[in-house]
Amino acid sequence: MMMSFPFRDVINEYYAKDISKKIKSTFKAKGESGKHVASSPPYGYLKDSEDKNQWVIDEVAAPIVRRIFRMTLEGYGPYQIATQLSAEHIPIPAYHQSQLGVGLWQSREIKNPYKWQSSTIAHILQKHEYLGHTVNFKTRKHFKDKKSHYVDKGQWLIFEDTHEPIIDQETFDNVQRIRRQIKRYPDGWGEAHPLTGLIYCAGCGGKMYVHRVNNGKRVPMYVCGNYAKQPVGTLCQSAHRIKADHVMEIAAKTIREVVKYANLDKERFVEEMQSHIEDRQTVDFTEQKKRMTVCEKRIGELEMLIAKIYEDNALRKLSDKRYTMLYNQYEGEQEQLQGELDGYKTEQAQYENDRKSAARFLKLVERYSNAEEISTVMLNEFVEKIVVHERDHKCKNRFCRKRL
Repeated sequence: MMMSFPFRDVINEYYAKDISKKIKSTFKAKGESGKHVASSPPYGYLKDSEDKNQWVIDEVAAPIVRRIFRMTLEGYGPYQIATQLSAEHIPIPAYHQSQLGVGLWQSREIKNPYKWQSSTIAHILQKHEYLGHTVNFKTRKHFKDKKSHYVDKGQWLIFEDTHEPIIDQETFDNVQRIRRQIKRYPDGWGEAHPLTGLIYCAGCGGKMYVHRVNNGKRVPMYVCGNYAKQPVGTLCQSAHRIKADHVMEIAAKTIREVVKYANLDKERFVEEMQSHIEDRQTVDFTEQKKRMTVCEKRIGELEMLIAKIYEDNALRKLSDKRYTMLYNQYEGEQEQLQGELDGYKTEQAQYENDRKSAARFLKLVERYSNAEEISTVMLNEFVEKIVVHERDHKCKNRFCRKRL
């Protein structure tokens, strides 16, 4: 006796859904175990020929990745970097990977194999994988359009030190800071000033932007961006105008003095930095860790309670109204505890990062001990923020300067 077509279709659909569910379950388990779930490594890495779950550095592409990060530290934006790489006929990531027989573009036509896009540069600059970390579940398929969408960073699973890094943590952090601070396009004369993104107004806390006085000398001046917004003087009462050369002079002098002081007695310098960090630390981590244990235990208990009421509701032992009330109560408490737990983890991570900062700063000092000029890279690595105050008193003397 032959199976009827409608019934066979139902069986086939059930079988397909079951297979799909098993594949998703396997994929999730793989990602949660710390293995790479991406179909191909990012530009700069290749799969190990002996172990496909491991990534190794691509000796051709990795230097390009390092150069992109370096150029960002030098003050170049994604568009400028893309233009430079295109002019040098450096293969774009898709074409490079297709030539190696990897990636998603192996069977597709690439019309402009040497035409870099600023979006490609920006995407490279934000990848945590270059730190040597495995980052899983950055995207989720939406049930409406069945397409992958990026999710919040808090939902990522990050496994540290799973492969050799291309970029060190300090460089990566500085680049992210620069990307947040600096406009993504150069100023009117083609190049961003070395101090762009570093200078802030003490009056309103806003950013200060460079203007060049067009009197034949093109003298760069920094002005508060909020002062000129209409009506003028409402958001900030003063433009806090200051010559960029004066700021560069003070910044260069400060950096040289710090380098000189650190080199006099490196061990004492590290001790002083560590002592400063300890003095700023007001959180009792012993008590905090105890509280974290309580939170984690309670979150686990709430998860079991949610599963229990779901089962009771499915078996009609618990009404829908009661189930909804309990579910909202448990979920609300769980979210509150998770938020508290995440806050503790952030504080502890920041503290550990501060403790390591002394050693990183000492390496930075050693790197630039013999530097004769203050470059844009040095400024971005040494300086996080420069705050400009209004001068103490007004004067007509042309040598009167504003203080930092």
